[in-house]
Amino acid sequence: MKKIQFTILAAAFLLSSCGENTKNTNPLGQPDIIAVKVSPVSSFSVPTSIQVTGLVSTEDQANYSFKIGGVISRVFVNEGDFFRKGQLLATLNTTEISAGLSQSSLGVDKAQRDYDRAMNLYKDSVFTLEQLQNTRTALDVAKKGKEAVAFNEQYAKIYAASDGFVSKKIANEGEVIGGGMPVLLTNAIQKNASYLLKVGVTDREWSSIKIGQLAKVTLDGFPDQLFEAAVFRKLRSADREIGSFQIELKLKLHGVVPAVGMFGKAEIEIGQTENAIVIPYNALVEADGKKGYVFTTVGADKVKKIPVNIVKFETDKVYLSDKLDGINQIVISNSAYLNEQSVVKIIK
Repeated sequence: MKKIQFTILAAAFLLSSCGENTKNTNPLGQPDIIAVKVSPVSSFSVPTSIQVTGLVSTEDQANYSFKIGGVISRVFVNEGDFFRKGQLLATLNTTEISAGLSQSSLGVDKAQRDYDRAMNLYKDSVFTLEQLQNTRTALDVAKKGKEAVAFNEQYAKIYAASDGFVSKKIANEGEVIGGGMPVLLTNAIQKNASYLLKVGVTDREWSSIKIGQLAKVTLDGFPDQLFEAAVFRKLRSADREIGSFQIELKLKLHGVVPAVGMFGKAEIEIGQTENAIVIPYNALVEADGKKGYVFTTVGADKVKKIPVNIVKFETDKVYLSDKLDGINQIVISNSAYLNEQSVVKIIK
């Protein structure tokens, strides 16, 4: 029994000693001191740019179709195929068209015979002038009818109007198609100089953008390359489907051939400047879209959290639209470990 009591007293003494040792490690209960670096706040004039996104397209798009309806005989290209100007792309079955042309030719021959007979009878004073004129009119009508059929026969074949490629094949061989219905959707190219990035902007951005302004573009299909571009066209009406105004950027691809519809991002320099605060990326905390926070020092060992508005990011820098009045310096290191109860030590 005495042995058990001795053991309990020894354990209690050990716990008491541990508690005293723990308490002595931080007798005042002060928080840890965090070493930080600070930087003075300065304002710079920076060029204003607009961040936009869009899809790759080409300067000229064409929907090829037959002038008349019929049965498609051949389609000589598939989706993605390139073609040259003047190349035959598709044809209709010309059996019906050829029969119509032959019928028109026979009609012209008959009208010509009727006119020749009427001319002879008119010379013999058998036909009147009116009867001669009627046969002449019938001959002219027959000739014009033949010209119309011959014209339609020419458009029973689709020829490429320019160099380009097929972006979509709508109809296939053996299908019956009406006149004017698209068979091939194509994009025209001219020596790789006609690729565009079509982007949507707000009305305010649209009014700020001018023709010829430069832009930098990245394409999702070529993430490691940066392409130059320039504002090529500003559409004068809003897109009804997405409700934004369309801007077209002409791309300088230097031999790269992107797919139509590829997603791209662009930064358009609009030629204006504005004053902005430039801070290191490490000074920013809790960034969310255009909002974020920075810490500034209060006295010798305290910090305060300040909300800021972000203009843009650039490599290891952040541009702020706030003037930060009354703030002389901000914390640029260990910001992620701080809160407004932290005790700091400023180091060089």
